[in-house]
Amino acid sequence: MQMQRRKRKPVAEINVVPYIDVMLVLLIIFMVTAPLVTQGVKVDLPQADSQPLDEDSKQPIIASIDAEGLYFISTEGDSKTPMTATDLAVVVAAQLQVDPQIPVIVKADRKIAYEHVVDLMVLLQRAGAPSVGLMTEPKN
Repeated sequence: MQMQRRKRKPVAEINVVPYIDVMLVLLIIFMVTAPLVTQGVKVDLPQADSQPLDEDSKQPIIASIDAEGLYFISTEGDSKTPMTATDLAVVVAAQLQVDPQIPVIVKADRKIAYEHVVDLMVLLQRAGAPSVGLMTEPKN
C-alpha cells in the first residue's frame, strides 16, 4: 500500500500581526509625546482684510491693557475702572459660565510689551476662554 502525499501549495499571505503590534506601539509613543511638543497660547489672529464683527453677533468681552499695564474689562458697556488680574479672570470666568459662546477679544496699547499681552491671553485661557481674538485699528 502506497500512501499518497499531498503536495502543499505555498501560502501567499502576509502575516500582519507583527505590523499591527508595531503600529500600536508607535501610536502610544505619539500619543505620549504629542502634548509635550505643543506649546504656546491658542490665538485666533485677525486677518489683514478682516471684517468687523456682525451687528447680530453677541457683544464680546473686551479685555484691555493700557500703556501703564493696567487691566480693564468691557462686557456690556465701557468700563473705565482698572482692576487686578485676579478680578479680571473672575469676571471673565463668570461671563463664560453664563454663555460659553461669547467672543473674547484683547485690546492692547501699541506701546505695551508683548509679554503683557501674552500674560493676559494666558489669563483669559485659564478663565475658560476657548479662543482669544486681537483687536486692531483698521488701516486708512
